[in-house]
Amino acid sequence: MLPADCAGCRQRRPGLRHGVCPGCVAVLDALSPHPVRPTPAPPGLPACFALGPYAGPLREALLAYKEHGRHGLARPLGALLAEVVAGAVGPVQPVALVPVPDTAAAARARYGDHLDRLARACADRLRRAGWPVRVLRPLRALPRPDSVTLDSAGRAAAAEAAFRPRPDRWPGRRTADAAALVLLDDIVTTGVTLAAAARTLRATVGSPMVAAVLAATEKRQRP
Repeated sequence: MLPADCAGCRQRRPGLRHGVCPGCVAVLDALSPHPVRPTPAPPGLPACFALGPYAGPLREALLAYKEHGRHGLARPLGALLAEVVAGAVGPVQPVALVPVPDTAAAARARYGDHLDRLARACADRLRRAGWPVRVLRPLRALPRPDSVTLDSAGRAAAAEAAFRPRPDRWPGRRTADAAALVLLDDIVTTGVTLAAAARTLRATVGSPMVAAVLAATEKRQRP
């Protein structure tokens, strides 16, 4: 089998499974879903669970998937996200997954909505484990400036107006109330995006039980 670059360590490795070498698989397998909370947490942020910190092989795999076109990583990353959902929700029960949508511009640049792919892979893994799962897409992302160019106040303002409900894509409260509503994202930093999505959901489908993400950025300590 020809060698290829591992998405987790970027080393040239033969016989990669789903794009990740055995060493990076071991690192990822050692991660365990746990509650996380930005400080300060924005108003309306639901309880949030993450697989691990935004560092090491998890960070590199996410970057390879999102920014470098490694779409084949949706399957293993979606399986990891399923672990977070299961850890956050608890006993097996009906679940409705709501991925935070990409803007149209971001989806075009990435050849599709990256969270939508992760949500579908996550749902597939949960179904194989016996979970009744639906993927709902009741949110539309509006154009907004790149968060890299904004300070914390600018990010909060942009997130506040980031989402609109899509009445043609949500089933109404009665259907949603029958399942645990779980917001999905890949990374949580300040939490403003998840909080804004949660506020829009509360006005349409219902209140999210929890938010599940793959990685959480760690606040840098000043020396």
